[in-house]
Amino acid sequence: QVQLVESGGGLVQAGESLRLSCVVSGSTFSINAMGWYRQAPGKQRELVARTSSDGSTNYADSVKGRFTISRDNAKNTVYLQMNSLKPEDTAVYFCNVIADRGVNWYWGQGTQVTVSS
Repeated sequence: QVQLVESGGGLVQAGESLRLSCVVSGSTFSINAMGWYRQAPGKQRELVARTSSDGSTNYADSVKGRFTISRDNAKNTVYLQMNSLKPEDTAVYFCNVIADRGVNWYWGQGTQVTVSS
């Protein structure tokens, strides 16, 4: 089992920055990938960024060049640095962990990010 606790959401103006954090606990040895998804009202949940155990990362086209995912293995924490935020980035952001060779997916409780124009 893996538990996720997110923090760092809030209300900002367009062009500003936020950093989301997700502390992971439990069976961390079985983790294959860590990432962030988001879900805006009336829309499906979508991948924002992911980092895999081999060090590779991938991003949604809409956030490339603005968002950066990173991880601190010593702290079992994954971060999402969000720069140049836009109103269309407004959503609930969920931390995600994929473990056990992709069999198990775990989710945080979600943190609201609101960007005003």
